[in-house]
Amino acid sequence: MPGIDKLPIEETLEDSPQTRSLLGVFEEDATAISNYMNQLYQAMHRIYDAQNELSAATHLTSKLLKEYEKQRFPLGGDDEVMSSTLQQFSKVIDELSSCHAVLSTQLADAMMFPITQFKERDLKEILTLKEVFQIASNDHDAAINRYSRLSKKRENDKVKYEVTEDVYTSRKKQHQTMMHYFCALNTLQYKKKIALLEPLLGYMQAQISFFKMGSENLNEQLEEFLANIGTSVQNVRREMDSDVETMQQTIEDLEVASDPLYVPDPDPTKFPVNRNLTRKAGYLNARNKTGLVSSTWDRQFYFTQGGNLMSQARGDVAGGLAMDIDNCSVMAVDCEDRRYCFQITSFDGKKSSILQAESKKDHEEWICTINNISKQIYLSENPEETAARVNQSALEAVTPSPSFQQRHESLRPAGQSRPPTARTSSSGSLGSESTNLAALSLDSLVAPDTPIQFDIISPVCEDQPGQAKTSGQGGRRTNPFGESGGSTKSETEDSILHQLFIVRFLGSMEVKSDDHPDVVYETMRQILAARAIHNIFRMTESHLLVTCDCLKLIDPQTQVTRLTFPLPCVVLYATHQENKRLFGFVLRTSGGRSESNLSSVCYIFESNNEGEKICDSVGLAKQIALHAELDRRASEKQKEIERVKEKQQKELNKQKQIEKDLEEQSRLIAASSRTNQASSEGQFVVLSSSQSEESDLGEEGKKRESEA
Repeated sequence: MPGIDKLPIEETLEDSPQTRSLLGVFEEDATAISNYMNQLYQAMHRIYDAQNELSAATHLTSKLLKEYEKQRFPLGGDDEVMSSTLQQFSKVIDELSSCHAVLSTQLADAMMFPITQFKERDLKEILTLKEVFQIASNDHDAAINRYSRLSKKRENDKVKYEVTEDVYTSRKKQHQTMMHYFCALNTLQYKKKIALLEPLLGYMQAQISFFKMGSENLNEQLEEFLANIGTSVQNVRREMDSDVETMQQTIEDLEVASDPLYVPDPDPTKFPVNRNLTRKAGYLNARNKTGLVSSTWDRQFYFTQGGNLMSQARGDVAGGLAMDIDNCSVMAVDCEDRRYCFQITSFDGKKSSILQAESKKDHEEWICTINNISKQIYLSENPEETAARVNQSALEAVTPSPSFQQRHESLRPAGQSRPPTARTSSSGSLGSESTNLAALSLDSLVAPDTPIQFDIISPVCEDQPGQAKTSGQGGRRTNPFGESGGSTKSETEDSILHQLFIVRFLGSMEVKSDDHPDVVYETMRQILAARAIHNIFRMTESHLLVTCDCLKLIDPQTQVTRLTFPLPCVVLYATHQENKRLFGFVLRTSGGRSESNLSSVCYIFESNNEGEKICDSVGLAKQIALHAELDRRASEKQKEIERVKEKQQKELNKQKQIEKDLEEQSRLIAASSRTNQASSEGQFVVLSSSQSEESDLGEEGKKRESEA
């Protein structure tokens, strides 16, 4: 290494211009070193920051790979092979993250510490000494000027001494400061080389150590794992390329095949209408009234699901119920200036919708499909074959009433044991309906000695024999004008629970047992089967009012109470296990067909998907009634206790009165004895009891006056 340039320390006292000039060169060199070192420090700090960021990013990557198995992706989230592979990568990257963290620590110790120490300590020391030397030099120059201005004529020993002392002090300070400054500048020539080489040496040693750790971690087993993963990636890429090629070919084929379908109204001769569909989906325009005459059309996706027509807006996850198309009617209509419109009307006529198809083919297929669904052909085993037999040609038709047998075939309890003949014949199609019904045996479904009542007796009629027994009303007659007696009104108004449900009466029959829900299920099965056998389709709709006292069937039109069931007589209630629209309850009444005094009648109803709610309401009503009965009994017991206490108090008062009367009699006897003694001495005075009392009071008054 070449020699080091130095400032002559022995010439500091002389402080010649040559020395000052040489000092300026060293100061300029120190400034250049400071600027360069600042730039080098920033560059090395960027390396250190980048290494820290790399270590943190590697650690974050490893953490995210570990959490892959916890992610819930909408597609392909349960790939165990992918999860295990990423877990393996996570372990390797975590080890690399540890190596990067070690490298960051080594860079901080071996690279950043030396250059930071040189920058913060040595360069600042040079700057500080430079400022101190400048101050000392200025002080020395000022002292020399004062010493040079001493007067020759008027010498003052004191002033001369002070100036001389000042020159001595400032020159000494300048000399010492200048020597230390020169020493620091000379030392800087060595330190700048150390400050350049030490950080680079530390950086290289840290990198070598890092690569050694990497070679130890990246062993042959890892290389084999990476080779397998690379092979898998290539296989996936080849599969992707093959799949993309297949999709491209499919796209080309579909473009060619779908070219005629781009026309909104294709030729019916090329695309014939399928009239045997029981399911269909597609976009339709629905008319929505916005005023008396104005209306808007909204385009939505419609599809059939069982006996329901569903609608779904674009972007929705699931569809909503648009209309129940069981027993509905559908027909083509002329609507304003729009083509291919048809109208769907519900079975009760309360709801209707006007829809517009895109083409004539869709228009006819939608009408045929809804007709087939309305006839409940979809419940048969082979819907398309059944539809082909039933549908001859129906472009504009109103749906006839379907068979009750088919409507409720799927609603029968699955757990009931039935004869094989009945089960086979009840699942036939519409084409063989009459044959199946003829094959059914009434005796196998309904007990021959148990009549079934399919309708509710009109409230304007007199109670027929047996009605009071089954309804629980006794001999009371229902008011045909909907006005109830005062007692019934007060009970209804005072009831805590008031819940109203829309129900349809299916039938009632007397049952032999009322201790298990299977009684209700079996009654449902027999009533539905009997309705199917006898072709009874009409059902009486009523409002079922649940209160804490009774259950009432009310006419929805006239609000007349048809039947009243006392709540204490309702001993069992249940809903169907599969079809929640069916529910029933057992009413225990006096009399009946049996010889015993009590009989049980099971009533079966159909609701609008509220069977469980009705059963819950009945249960709640019975709980409230139970608590009310317990409260009433507690109140009666409290009243009885109060009556006993009152009776005891009366007896006590009577006893006190007797004692008081006895005391009065004893006092009267004593008074009469004194009177007899006075009469024996010659004074015969007879006093009544009142007079004796007055005399006694007079004597007591005289005694008090004398004492006063």
